[in-house]
Amino acid sequence: MTESNLKQNQEVVDNQNKNNLDNENLDKSMHVEENCLDQNISAQLEGKNVEELFKLALKDLCERRISLEKQIEELEKRKIKVEQEAETSFTGQSDSIARKVKGFQDYLTGALQNLSQSVEQLELVSQPVVVTPSPLDKNQSTNETEIVESIPAIADTFKPDKELILQLLNQYQERPDYYAEPWKFRRSLESQDIEVLEDWFFNMGGRGAQPSRGNRSRNVLLAAALISILGELYGDKFQALVLASQPERLGEWRRGLQDALGLNREDFGPNSGIVLFERANPLIERADRLESANEVPLILIDAAEQNVEIPILQFPIWLAFAATNDELYLEEDLM
Repeated sequence: MTESNLKQNQEVVDNQNKNNLDNENLDKSMHVEENCLDQNISAQLEGKNVEELFKLALKDLCERRISLEKQIEELEKRKIKVEQEAETSFTGQSDSIARKVKGFQDYLTGALQNLSQSVEQLELVSQPVVVTPSPLDKNQSTNETEIVESIPAIADTFKPDKELILQLLNQYQERPDYYAEPWKFRRSLESQDIEVLEDWFFNMGGRGAQPSRGNRSRNVLLAAALISILGELYGDKFQALVLASQPERLGEWRRGLQDALGLNREDFGPNSGIVLFERANPLIERADRLESANEVPLILIDAAEQNVEIPILQFPIWLAFAATNDELYLEEDLM
């Protein structure tokens, strides 16, 4: 082989190697470009995904905000509606209801007082009746008349025992016996208490209402003195009946009478000296049975009772304490 051929062959080989290198470089550059393109595309896709996520989150937040605003508006409307209903149905009418209740209480108190005054003013003394003889009766004188015997006034019921009653009242005021026997009054009375009892005994004849002494304890004390006096007058033929419509009030009566008269629990019961009642009907039945047995019932009515049953007025001895408006309101608060 000639030298020229060798050179040609060498050039061909060199050209092939060069071409191969160029191809390799081209492939590498293309691979690099492809990688860069892929990275750019992935970066763009990632950016788009993040942006879409932000848009979706923002949209969701906006929708939730709108929903919450609507709910808040509905709740505010409901609140306004409830406040209006409360003002019209409760607060607005509570004053009128309270006025009606107060007016009804005042009416009952006034009715009780008027009833007591009417009973006091009843003309229970029969007027002398003049019987004119018949014209056919020739034998009798025309001037002869017959006068029906008059009935003593109710106010005179305790007049025969006035001296004893006043003596006991003075003793209760001046020299209280704190160690007296049971059923004897062991406490002291004020001058106003004495005036109330004197008026009840000698002006009202032992039946009627008297103003409350301000609280239940003082009323019970006055009633204890009354029970002690009537015990002296009637002995075992006498029983006290107390009417108070609440167990707590009856408990105050029992404790007060126990302390003022030196009594025990055994002294309170259907067959004892003092009987406690929450309702008027059983009291009236008990009083009827006592009168049928020729015994004397004393009916004591608590100041919290706003009315007196009509059948009670028929009994000869009863005392009702008429409470003031302040006392009635206080009793309602305690209830």
